[in-house]
Amino acid sequence: MRPIRKALPTLLLLSTLLSTGCATLGPAEPTDAEINSQAEKAYEEVKQKSKISTNKEWTAMVNRVAQRIAAASGENYKWETILIDNPEPNAWCMPGGKMAVNTGIMPILKTEAALAAVMGHEVAHATKSHGKKRYARAIQQNTLALIVGGGAILGGQLLCKTKECKLLTALGGAAAGFAVAFFDRKFSRVDETEADQVGQQYMAKAGYDPAESIKLWERMGAASGGKTPPEWLSTHPSDTTRRENLTSWLPESQRLYSAAPAKYGLGQNIPAQ
Repeated sequence: MRPIRKALPTLLLLSTLLSTGCATLGPAEPTDAEINSQAEKAYEEVKQKSKISTNKEWTAMVNRVAQRIAAASGENYKWETILIDNPEPNAWCMPGGKMAVNTGIMPILKTEAALAAVMGHEVAHATKSHGKKRYARAIQQNTLALIVGGGAILGGQLLCKTKECKLLTALGGAAAGFAVAFFDRKFSRVDETEADQVGQQYMAKAGYDPAESIKLWERMGAASGGKTPPEWLSTHPSDTTRRENLTSWLPESQRLYSAAPAKYGLGQNIPAQ
């Protein structure tokens, strides 16, 4: 990371350019190619700085589920998946198809089909351009005016809150801006709901029983110990709302599952680490 003293001229320049430019022309929305390029740079940094899991069974399961979900999405992205040795129960998919699953979520999932539900949800964020919208909102709100060569600085403090974002601030420039926009800014509740619905469809098309997506959120709720915030305080639908939505969408997803060329049902149980 560059020292704050050296970064300040860049910060002032970016702030001036964006504040004056936006007043007359408005912020330019990045193209898919531009965002995907920054995502690839960020993903390479994640791979270099993260501890990749050595669990062969889990890695094989994550890879085959990722391949099936990617095929079900119908998108010709540069798909890539890693399993990160991290106790936080999380998974994500960057714009352009760069995916990661944390080992901490695997024991909660219990089944391969539940993993497919999670990965289907994350892939839907990418295919429905939710990441692009989030990045564009960051530009419109001048968040990226605070991105400097060594990271994101605000009053001498790093903007990043999540571990993934902090890993990437050394990238500098637009790639650091991507890190802040992607990892530290939340999807809207509308985007989260769409990702739930499309993700359930993807898992069904990939040959996994979509009913397992409902049980997944029951497990996630149990794992959180009821500590999730009220729905009106969060951009995520509550676990209860998610289960209700997924149940209402199930007939259509079951139809897609019936038409899937290969059926894996619940797949394999996730073995202990």
